[in-house]
Amino acid sequence: MLVAFSVAPSGTGRADGSVSEAVAAAVRVVRDSGLPHRTDAMFTTVEGTWDECMAVVKRATDAVAPYGSRVSLVLKADIRPGYDGELDAKVARVEAALRDE
Repeated sequence: MLVAFSVAPSGTGRADGSVSEAVAAAVRVVRDSGLPHRTDAMFTTVEGTWDECMAVVKRATDAVAPYGSRVSLVLKADIRPGYDGELDAKVARVEAALRDE
């Protein structure tokens, strides 16, 4: 299972609107989880079982909560039983298809 999520606080009271410290707290949770993961400018993707992934999302959300008066969470999941290593394999299949053109 792959779960891509974005979590950020609002109501931070910061004049510049930055949420980088809060996002760093969430990414720290992901890194400490030991699950395969990838972070880009918009989302962090984790790979594992339903329970593993959702536990990480919950802990990451909890880590962001102190930074604002509310938290926004966007989540997208690819649930494909019997497949592991898809964090890299999905990208590899697309790259292979592009080479075959």
